Amino acid sequence: MRKRDTRFATQERYTTLPNPLHDKSRPMKRTVVVFGPEDFRYDPVARTCICPAGKSLNRRGAANVTSGHVGEHFQGAPRDCGPCPLRAQCLRTPGTTPVRNVAFFRDRVGRDVNYSALMRDRIDAPAGRAQYARRFATVEPVFANLRANKRLDRFTLRGRVRIDTQWKLYCLVHNIEKLANNGYAA
Repeated sequence: MRKRDTRFATQERYTTLPNPLHDKSRPMKRTVVVFGPEDFRYDPVARTCICPAGKSLNRRGAANVTSGHVGEHFQGAPRDCGPCPLRAQCLRTPGTTPVRNVAFFRDRVGRDVNYSALMRDRIDAPAGRAQYARRFATVEPVFANLRANKRLDRFTLRGRVRIDTQWKLYCLVHNIEKLANNGYAA
């Protein structure tokens, strides 16, 4: 929503830059580049597929549905894929995968409903803007309380399990404090 709202046009000015000395992200893994579906010759009229080595792939089923997408699925034959000189470029794990599978999708099941567009329209409506503005009064003060009053600027423990435990402990203290301040204390 903020990218589409003119009131937040200058928000990039207020973001802090990451500290290059404390970059704890994992280094990028080198991935093997394999042939993609665009490297295969697919004929939607004849419903055939030819691999980069020039071999014909077998079609599996008439119209397969995968994750809501309707398309054609093709599979190579073991007699063609086994001795193929392009095997290392075609398969991610050539030692364990016997043949190449490739799919070409035509359409999506239930394409008429775009939930992202519906949600975008709801947020951009006046009622949605008011509801989104109330978020700052309900969510952000929790983080402000934990950071300013409880002094949780950084975690003192290391490891996901320990950090998760420390975070839940601070949230528990926050919730108990809310109950005590609202008259639930005995």
